[in-house]
Amino acid sequence: MLFVHYPKCTTCQRAKTWLEAQGVSFDARDIKTQNPTEAELRSWHAKSGLPLRRLFNTSGLQYKALGLKDKLPTMSEAEQYALLATDGMLVKRPILVGEDFAFFGFKEADWGARIKK
Repeated sequence: MLFVHYPKCTTCQRAKTWLEAQGVSFDARDIKTQNPTEAELRSWHAKSGLPLRRLFNTSGLQYKALGLKDKLPTMSEAEQYALLATDGMLVKRPILVGEDFAFFGFKEADWGARIKK
């Protein structure tokens, strides 16, 4: 599994601790230094089943600075993917990617229901 996180984020830290406590094997990747590519985002989005807007970190400084709350509704899907791929801090995290699933954000109940030891 791939665990994409921002090491300074407390939610990401909690998720990493939880994964380790479950004995889950994963590769960790810092979202700030290794931005997800557009292709990765498209793949992960398809696996997540979420609306594209849910991939955005709406609490982030970049999201607010760019005024994305007002801009997203008028942006095409291609523009949204391209924008997400420019800065990992725009992407909701942590992200856990498995063979046939992807979670954006940490919800212990959801992760626990999907992950087997």
